[in-house]
Amino acid sequence: MTGIRTIGVIGAGQMGNGIAHVCALAGFDVLLNDVSPERLEAGIKTIQRNMDRQVHRQMITAEQRDAGMRRLKAAKSLSEFANVEFAIEAATEKEDIKRKIFDELCPKLPKDAMLATNTSSISITRLGTSTDRPERFIGLHFMNPVPLMRLVEVIRGLATDQGTYEAAVHIVERLGKHVTNAEDFPAFIVNRVLMPMINEAVYTLYEGVGTVESIDTAMKLGANHPMGPLELADFIGLDTCLSIMQVLHEGLADTKYRPCPLLVKYVEAGWVGKKAGRGFYDYRGEVPVPTR
Repeated sequence: MTGIRTIGVIGAGQMGNGIAHVCALAGFDVLLNDVSPERLEAGIKTIQRNMDRQVHRQMITAEQRDAGMRRLKAAKSLSEFANVEFAIEAATEKEDIKRKIFDELCPKLPKDAMLATNTSSISITRLGTSTDRPERFIGLHFMNPVPLMRLVEVIRGLATDQGTYEAAVHIVERLGKHVTNAEDFPAFIVNRVLMPMINEAVYTLYEGVGTVESIDTAMKLGANHPMGPLELADFIGLDTCLSIMQVLHEGLADTKYRPCPLLVKYVEAGWVGKKAGRGFYDYRGEVPVPTR
């Protein structure tokens, strides 16, 4: 359990590069893979830039940064995962994509390797059945941005064995994160509470109760939230918010989880938030401007 040295991360986007970042700083040898060579290269550059920022802010030393970057390797193919002891899938929040990754990944991993998913909402038990090792499969839901957020939700599937759970907790604690155990129900704890709030903020906008700016200001000054719900949605990604609301709506069959039509429309337009340059705010200028 405590002898894990090599971690593989699949997905070099915002979550994947953040997970690889903290694992490398914690002393693990890390392989980072992505289906897109361009995203993989961008992910490595993002990790370097974020570590440089941490050095500048005196959160880590230059020596820690350099050692972390030496432990990080770009894996252009999953075939390079032959010696990975613990793999973490951090692809987009779509079940069919995750299942496809597991189909390709499992034959490449050692038979006794453990596998985790960073899903923020999908059933761990169901995802585990798409692997060849459901007893060694677990959910590790990291929060965004990974290097700064302290919480990780640990979710056991029905088949997850005790050894896998203990290994996952050990890794999370070694990363300096706090473990919260969540049961395997749609969206777990954080998103079960957070996403309906964001969805309700979008309904408030949709129904004309307030503007983007007034809704965010009201929640920041009236509820002491550090970030307004619509700004937060842009930061998370409106496509991700919609996917989680759809999982909640389908999994719990309650109309209170119905995604707001305006959220659907923004995603259809490709205005999925900060990563796309536009969401509830337009980020293409020097200062974000509300789009509604």
